[in-house]
Amino acid sequence: MRTPDPDEAEADRVTTRLAERLAELRTGKGWSLDELARRTGVSRSTLSRLERAEISPTAALLGRLCTAYGRTMSRLLAEVEAEPPQLVRAQEQAVWRDQEAGFTRRAVSPPHAGLRGEVVEGVLRAGADITYREAPVPGLEQHLWALEGELELTVGGAAHRLEAGDCLRFRLWGPTRFHNPGPSEVRYALLVVMP
Repeated sequence: MRTPDPDEAEADRVTTRLAERLAELRTGKGWSLDELARRTGVSRSTLSRLERAEISPTAALLGRLCTAYGRTMSRLLAEVEAEPPQLVRAQEQAVWRDQEAGFTRRAVSPPHAGLRGEVVEGVLRAGADITYREAPVPGLEQHLWALEGELELTVGGAAHRLEAGDCLRFRLWGPTRFHNPGPSEVRYALLVVMP
């Protein structure tokens, strides 16, 4: 008999809470699944499976949903967490993984939906390539500090190549693309400031 993995159990709980929150957001807007599919370009069946926690969303899919709901990914994920403490120890920080895309996201700062700023750690495996079609919140300010590896970041059509130690400040108004050309993983800190 296999011993349950605590990390897998927590990931399942987060997926379930996220599914419930996404369904609440959609119904709160008065949208049908068909309407949300039209607004996001995601199939109705995928949205339905997501809201029933049958699948875990990819980073790109969450990006589309956040855009439709006018939320950052961090805010959405904070909404599925319990009321957070002021201090979050490293081992207690919420980690979300998109295995398919090769992306790991750690909420470094204690999450709170009412705060304007937050710190996120991102890790992209070699070759990872994630595109967000539009800004989740227009005018969202971000500061990306490359900690390890090389990152190709395209913001609104302008391409930037960041190496360890480089920091790029930008506001989101359109699409963004995060690409790790390799050969090693890239790790970065992202500071997000709501407009």
